[in-house]
Amino acid sequence: MSAGHWLVLDASASIGTVAVLRDGALAAERTVEMRSDGEERYFPAILGTLEEAGTSPRDLQRVVCGAGPGSFTSLRVAGAIAKGIAVGSACPLFGVPSLALIVAAAPETAAPGSRWMATLDAMRGDRYAALVEVGAEGVISAVETLGLFAAAALASRAASLGAKLIGPDESYQAMPHARGLARCLGLVEAMGQADVAAWEPAYGRLAEAQVRWEAAHGRTLASGRTRA
Repeated sequence: MSAGHWLVLDASASIGTVAVLRDGALAAERTVEMRSDGEERYFPAILGTLEEAGTSPRDLQRVVCGAGPGSFTSLRVAGAIAKGIAVGSACPLFGVPSLALIVAAAPETAAPGSRWMATLDAMRGDRYAALVEVGAEGVISAVETLGLFAAAALASRAASLGAKLIGPDESYQAMPHARGLARCLGLVEAMGQADVAAWEPAYGRLAEAQVRWEAAHGRTLASGRTRA
């Protein structure tokens, strides 16, 4: 099921990451800053990664995109690019939990049976969290979304789950990266193919701009999203 070239994108944190898998193994990867002045870096990085891997968009068998939660704007950028390439290449689109990519991209987490509580900054003192379990041969065997937690409450929650904290802001520091998909192949299969027309990342909470607008106007936007 992992034959051919897969393009993998994730931009759930402050960086945009790209990977190309060839027959399930990592062929090329890149990392770029998502926020830059007057310069678009992510799409050129995607094209460069494909070229390094010796393939092109028209030769892809799948596109896989980090499905959040995380940075609202960056997730939208990565999601839009993933959908555009999937449509233009006439290949299927799949999603993968971005928090799983934190664990999967860190080689030190590969011990079978280990449990990790992966986190990402959710702003306003909160962090997104998910329980990630590692199975045989270091593959990610299960992911359970835990929701939003105050940063101060994470340690006790992780202890109650028998899990170690991991993330950009934890003592065990690791970022989500598209290359981690090589350890998540079974997870992607279990999630199934996405409907390109309807799919979008799970943002986890309202965009900060919408929160400020609603606070200033004293009402919710009619089309606003609810907090996960």
